[in-house]
Amino acid sequence: MKAGIAALLTFALVLCFPGEAKGQRKSLLNSEPGVIYLADILEAPIKLKVIKEAAVFSDKEGKNRLGFLKADQTVELEGMTEKAYRVRGEGRTNNGIVGWVGPHAFSHPQADFVAKLRQLYDRQIAVDKIIEDKGVAIGMTLDEVEKSRGKPTKTSVRRTAKGEAGSWEYIDYDEIKHYVTRIDPDSGQAFRQLSHITREETGKTVVEFEDGLVTALQEDEDNGPGNVRIIIPPLVFGW
Repeated sequence: MKAGIAALLTFALVLCFPGEAKGQRKSLLNSEPGVIYLADILEAPIKLKVIKEAAVFSDKEGKNRLGFLKADQTVELEGMTEKAYRVRGEGRTNNGIVGWVGPHAFSHPQADFVAKLRQLYDRQIAVDKIIEDKGVAIGMTLDEVEKSRGKPTKTSVRRTAKGEAGSWEYIDYDEIKHYVTRIDPDSGQAFRQLSHITREETGKTVVEFEDGLVTALQEDEDNGPGNVRIIIPPLVFGW
């Protein structure tokens, strides 16, 4: 599914959450802990204005300096942590440089730019953890659900003039080993022998969605109260 769900551009910034990635994008799960790489989740790159020369580091902790990012240029934001941006731009000598820079080096024309970028970061960290656990949460996109659980066992889609809705069904199976008791003809001792293996249903999860976003979850197992997770859906920015 290819659907633009969010937008963010620094001057006229548009963030998109496509249903399938373009080119050779890294998996959401290949990121370093605490880092999100925007090529994993955005269709259009984010451009930032450099307002002052700043040190560029090879590591997100700021221990190994690569050089300096030249001021008065526009750079591409490739990734981020809570405290640093990974950017691609020009150094002091006009040579290309890629590394981690503090957010203080960049301007943000929109008043809520930083807050929304942080919201994007927090959401993606939460989504990555859910996918790592092979879970599903209300507010996830169908693309994220598929990354977490794979292709659904069964799908049901309803299209109307207002949009698209439906459900994905996931059935969990377990292999059950069956044994029979045999008597050793030589020793007369009884022993267990594998007879056959059956694949039996152990649970089912139904994911309901509207316009590409999970709106409800139904599970046929009692996993205790508070098991359903809810995250904010991708924002739609209109700048």
